[in-house]
Amino acid sequence: MSLHWPRHVPITVSVRGGHPENVHHGSFAVVDRTGQVLATAGDVDTPVFTRSSLKPFQALPLIARAADRLALDDADIALLCASHNGEPEHVARAAALLARIGADESALACGAHEPYVFRFNGLTPPPGERYGPLHHNCSGKHSGMLLLADALGAPLRGYLSPDHPAQREIARCVSHWSGVPEASLVRGIDGCSAPNYALPLRALAHAFARLTIAEPDPVYGTAPHRIALAMSQHPHLVSGRGRNDLHLMNAGRGDWVSKVGADGVQAMASFSRGIAIAAKCGDGQLTPLMVALVAALEQLGWTDDGIDRDELARLLPPPMKNAAGVEVGEMRAVLHLSAA
Repeated sequence: MSLHWPRHVPITVSVRGGHPENVHHGSFAVVDRTGQVLATAGDVDTPVFTRSSLKPFQALPLIARAADRLALDDADIALLCASHNGEPEHVARAAALLARIGADESALACGAHEPYVFRFNGLTPPPGERYGPLHHNCSGKHSGMLLLADALGAPLRGYLSPDHPAQREIARCVSHWSGVPEASLVRGIDGCSAPNYALPLRALAHAFARLTIAEPDPVYGTAPHRIALAMSQHPHLVSGRGRNDLHLMNAGRGDWVSKVGADGVQAMASFSRGIAIAAKCGDGQLTPLMVALVAALEQLGWTDDGIDRDELARLLPPPMKNAAGVEVGEMRAVLHLSAA
């Protein structure tokens, strides 16, 4: 089996004593609503796994088909697209979504892990506490897949199988929004056991840019724009305390919709500009990706229009210090976006 290596370029560097120590490579694509590529860095054509940045499009078939019948409000929709912290509000809302079809957490096939709120905020979990599937960061997405299965009249059991009607609907949706023919989609299994797809960054960025279009889509109606607005208005439900999507959407003051993906993927779009960014850090690390992303926002002029700079600053790591508290280096962006 031959591997297709992405042609990443340096985007961030750790500097010690004024000399580069660790170089992080990656790629960026900046695309407008029409699909025009405006700027790039690295490789925007080789597919990369989208991971959780795909969640708005995994939720889209449900919102288009059954949002009104199920009385889903914007907060519900935000949770369907979440990689959440497992905070009480996240858990309660996921349980309430399942209850609408008479299901409970036993129907979730995502597994369980310690809630992210502890790891991302330097907290220690209470001793002896046990966590179930509702605390999984993808429980909102999986609840939505179960609701979609129910809306299609399909069985809840086996809802993660690529051949299940819910997953076939999602694959069609991903193809529609990315422009990649369904038969050509690169498929894999995500960390939560759901099918996932690798897309070129230019296609992922175009899909996110299209979420900012208010006019109804011929296939999915107003669902895409509704999802993007719900996410931007409820960033805490999309992520949670201490998380990058919360800080990014707060920084944009309602103009940005943002979704991170595991292993160094980020997509975001500006409603007012109709432009989106999709990025990948080649070594899968989030911190160097955020350092490069803030630089990209500055190069594109997105930081000039009344955004909350304090929120953006939360994405940047402090200077590196050793065990004695001596400052020994820093992480810097070396990303350069070139006009396409």
